[in-house]
Amino acid sequence: MRTLFLVLLLFSGNVLAEGVAQIRVTRPYLELHTGPGEGYPIFYVVDRGEYVDVLVRKTDWFLVRTRKHVEGWVSRAQIEETTTTTGEKAELKELSLNNYSNRRWEVGLVGGIFNNSPVMTFYTGYALMQNLSAELSISKVTADYSSSQLVNFNLMSEPFNDWRYSPFFTLGIGQIQTKPRTTLVLVKDRTDFIAHVGVGVKAYLTKRFILRAEYKNYVAFSSNDKNEEFEEWKAGFAFFF
Repeated sequence: MRTLFLVLLLFSGNVLAEGVAQIRVTRPYLELHTGPGEGYPIFYVVDRGEYVDVLVRKTDWFLVRTRKHVEGWVSRAQIEETTTTTGEKAELKELSLNNYSNRRWEVGLVGGIFNNSPVMTFYTGYALMQNLSAELSISKVTADYSSSQLVNFNLMSEPFNDWRYSPFFTLGIGQIQTKPRTTLVLVKDRTDFIAHVGVGVKAYLTKRFILRAEYKNYVAFSSNDKNEEFEEWKAGFAFFF
């Protein structure tokens, strides 16, 4: 859990500056730094009356590009003294549903029930296109007499990813390894291939956080030709960037 928290903090800095696509310099000049901080040197100055595009936000610093294609970082204090193309004061909006709809990466921790036993899953996903993502997950199942580890790869279709409450569908394959936790009966470790279909819903909460709930139906292809089916219900939180 601590490692996951550190990962979330690491990636929490870079945000698109939604709502400020182009601004006009109304102060005497705009100072461009080589990096997002006062410690980085000023290497370029944009004069009053010129326009710049806002590309990326990192905390209270903004990456901008001038008409001459010079890119540099500007502090929030200076950005707030600019105007939009219509002459209104530039408004710096925080993360919103639009950022969620256009996210690239997603990292989450969800838990629930797998075949009547507790399960905990860590997953990461990458958006291949706006409505299709690839996800990789690792799950730990703890039963009374055995423990299992699942590694899954799946494709997730999210047809309405611009909705605050967005349904999704998954289809994937993977592997399950089961180890007995008792020595009363000599049972060998098992490793089987699995496939699954699933359905779920995501709810955009605030800033970078999502609530995720899902159901999956698994089929394990056993070596003894006796396939098994498992059901899984999970819910938890995810972080996007």
